[in-house]
Amino acid sequence: MRTLCATTLIAEFFVIGFAALVAMKDPDLGQATVWTVSGIAMALCVLLCGVLTRPGALALGWALQIGLLASGFVVPVMFFLGACFTGLWWAGIHYGRKVDVAKAQRAAYEEKLAAEAAAGGTPESA
Repeated sequence: MRTLCATTLIAEFFVIGFAALVAMKDPDLGQATVWTVSGIAMALCVLLCGVLTRPGALALGWALQIGLLASGFVVPVMFFLGACFTGLWWAGIHYGRKVDVAKAQRAAYEEKLAAEAAAGGTPESA
């Protein structure tokens, strides 16, 4: 799960940066405001990559996805990109957990085979 979610977050980092460049063209927004908000979101993307296995990290990731969707009110194409990344975030969590379970089952099976081989049993009988 960690790898899939981290990949999504790094891609979001770049998309947020490019969206900030587009948002700077809006005369109602100041550069300082755009880069402060975007910088915080970009830093959050990078920091979340390192703490994805900790409690609350996934919830914070969901909050980031909501923020990405809401940025569509400033840069309209972000409605589409935010929806795409929200789908990727969901898929990273959903399928990542399935991969983690499969890896754990395989590790347990290989450990069982190694224990049987050490005890003199045959691996084929497992």
